[in-house]
Amino acid sequence: MKKIAVVTCSTSGLDYLPEKDRISILRMTVTFDQDEYLDYVDIKAEDFYQKMLDNPNAEIHTSQIPVGKFVETFETLKQEGYEGIIVITISSKLSGTYQGAVLAKDMVEGIDIEVIDSKSVSYGEAFLAVRALRMIEENKSLKEIKLELELAIQKCQIYVLVDTLKYLVKNGRLSSTAGILGSLLKIKPLLKITEEGYLKPYEKIRTTSKAQKRALEILFEETKNKDVEYFIAFTTNKEKAEEIKSEILAERPGAFVTLIPLTPVVGAHAGPGTLGLGYSER
Repeated sequence: MKKIAVVTCSTSGLDYLPEKDRISILRMTVTFDQDEYLDYVDIKAEDFYQKMLDNPNAEIHTSQIPVGKFVETFETLKQEGYEGIIVITISSKLSGTYQGAVLAKDMVEGIDIEVIDSKSVSYGEAFLAVRALRMIEENKSLKEIKLELELAIQKCQIYVLVDTLKYLVKNGRLSSTAGILGSLLKIKPLLKITEEGYLKPYEKIRTTSKAQKRALEILFEETKNKDVEYFIAFTTNKEKAEEIKSEILAERPGAFVTLIPLTPVVGAHAGPGTLGLGYSER
């Protein structure tokens, strides 16, 4: 069987999971005012969110992975004896990283490369990379892995709760008018990653507690009688994530629940207090 490598983006949050040393993680950068940080290497989630809280008016933006970095990684893996690479990227509707990986694929000869658009972010990417590792251990081919991952993408759902509309407005997710109105009414939008990979409003809810309760209701409704694994991505609210995990286990005893920090290059667009709740069918 071919020797196959797995490559993914730091947006996956895999740096915070035990499988990180078995996967090639390419990193985006986040710029905080005039300072540039390589995701996870120069700044980790806890420190980043504290900086956001300490500097609420800071100018924050992110940069995608350069095409040249993909090319360099592919060439290195080829030299290390790999004959195939499975690449899993953040949703092409949220970043240009997928297109960059496709361009790089066409620039490297002598190795089979498959690029997968996760149509997701955070653990929605990470679980695909972990599944790819398992399939490699099962001696599945590159084509088989690609097909199974494409099916898995269709069976993953993510809902996002934001504490403030401020960062969504700054990054063009909502108009400024909607942001002001939402702040006045204390609206806590429940967002969802769509099938196409967009992040869109799902429901508007008046309080954080009601939004969290509604998100759990949706998860339990959608996973009834299904074999799934749950995941919770957190920012400044690990204790709340632990509480939600306990609620899931109370409702679904024995369920597998993963907690993962929302990495800085993702949290920069959502802000402190954000929570992501989701599941994937096994």
